[in-house]
Amino acid sequence: MSETASENLLGTYLKDRRIRLDAAAFGFGGSRRRTPGLRREEVAQRANISPTWYTWLEQGRGGAPSADVLDRIARALMLTDVEREHLFLIGLGRPPEVRYQASEGVSPRLQRVLDALEISPAIIRTVTWDVVAWNRAATIVLTDYSKLAPERRNILRMIFCEPQVRAAQHDWNSVARFVVAAFRADAARAGAVSHVADFVSELCRDSPEFAKLWADNDVRSHAEGVKHLRHPVLGPIAFEYSGFAVDGRPDLGMVVYNPATAADAQRIREALAKQDA
Repeated sequence: MSETASENLLGTYLKDRRIRLDAAAFGFGGSRRRTPGLRREEVAQRANISPTWYTWLEQGRGGAPSADVLDRIARALMLTDVEREHLFLIGLGRPPEVRYQASEGVSPRLQRVLDALEISPAIIRTVTWDVVAWNRAATIVLTDYSKLAPERRNILRMIFCEPQVRAAQHDWNSVARFVVAAFRADAARAGAVSHVADFVSELCRDSPEFAKLWADNDVRSHAEGVKHLRHPVLGPIAFEYSGFAVDGRPDLGMVVYNPATAADAQRIREALAKQDA
């Protein structure tokens, strides 16, 4: 896209968002308005920028604004996170830096997505790798999280501090190195490095093994792979896992474990049927 086309697109978008706002809701009253929404100078006042420059931006001749200015305009126009991202994409050609927000749990609709995966264990975890949602298959294959206090539903704590979880890993050393590196990458991607600092310090105190791996500064993607478990009831079992981002929720990630073979899938079906009996 040419620079002129980008400036025109930005101007059109700013004007469209501006005229959708209710001036009275922002305390802008006064004489009868001939057009809906806020005036340009009112947006500029709320964004603490020059009215002339804001006018130029809407007219497609203001040049490329800085990220700070776009952020102020986004707040002035009361943009949602998705609208703010779009503003940055058309204004600067890149998304804004991530603004981390602590998790508030999952929606019933997202829980139903997990529940629909009948024989595939699936979980939703936060950026600190706290498990906040799961399905029935996960309770059978991974952990029955409902029986744990919320503060114990943390994947890193379980891997490094729970002997039974450690024993279930086919190759604990490789798993431990992987989860630490993937956790580091997740925290940075979500803009939560400072948020997880206390949690990391606590784990370093509780587990010298975690502290050693954390000091290596490795990063890994949690996109997909194969996981092998030594399940105490099902025996050796393998899964192909895939990690997914939850759109609009940088604080959450979903991991789905699909049985690697027909035999693995059948064992999970039998375990579910036995639980229903």
